[in-house]
Amino acid sequence: MKRRKVEVAVLSDIHLGTYGSRAKEVLQYLKSIKPKTLVLNGDIIDVWQFKKKYWPNSHTKVLKEILNLASKGTNVYFLPGNHDEVFRRFVGYRLGNIRIENKLVMELDGKKAWMFHGDVFDVTMQYSRWLTKLGSVSYDLLIWLNYKVNRILELTGRERISFSKKIKNGVKSAVKYINQFEEICAEIAIDKEYDYVLCGHIHQPEIRTISTAKGSVTYLNSGDWIENLSALEYSNKSWSLRHYSDLNLGKDLDTDLVELDAKTLFNEMLKEFQLVTVKA
Repeated sequence: MKRRKVEVAVLSDIHLGTYGSRAKEVLQYLKSIKPKTLVLNGDIIDVWQFKKKYWPNSHTKVLKEILNLASKGTNVYFLPGNHDEVFRRFVGYRLGNIRIENKLVMELDGKKAWMFHGDVFDVTMQYSRWLTKLGSVSYDLLIWLNYKVNRILELTGRERISFSKKIKNGVKSAVKYINQFEEICAEIAIDKEYDYVLCGHIHQPEIRTISTAKGSVTYLNSGDWIENLSALEYSNKSWSLRHYSDLNLGKDLDTDLVELDAKTLFNEMLKEFQLVTVKA
């Protein structure tokens, strides 16, 4: 497959290490692009759920492909989120072309793009971590159930469904929360005089202009790789929202579900990081 050249690609909320993560589709998407810059905008590895010891080989291949892109010249920025916040202790570190930062400001054709995961603006994250984790457990249980149902649907040749997406889109309080999150991000970006503000966290892909009395900003959210399978791309002076289902990448998905223990996984990652450092 010939890779598409992309100036900037932004992915978030892949949640590797969980049943809901669509790692095979993530891998296909990454193998279809050749970005100058790849931004991993938080919740790439779900450390909160890592204790489940669920780690198929396809999840490792996603990490290896990211490292492969870095070894071939792609600048990779990892901006940790709340589910992989353990990596925030490494903010400022650089391994070859891979950098770990809390936030990122990029200048794109004379305009400034402000990127961060977004959990800093989540009131429940800031003041009630136990409540947030309780909600996460309930969400993961729903995703696990959804995973089992979709396996049956796939075997019978029927279309996959998303329980969590239907619930989220149908509950007024959830819709209100999403709108508030977007508006808070936009208002701060306008105050800081940024042209674009890019987030993840709420699993709601979006590109829209938000205006206040002080000005306007383009709000963008890369969505997730559990429900929406979406990413943001910047090329030819404009942003676009890419959905996996619209990219016609085919059905040749890796079916290897070999599970790795944590020690083997991190040994493999260490080898790849050393490879990147040498080549970069």
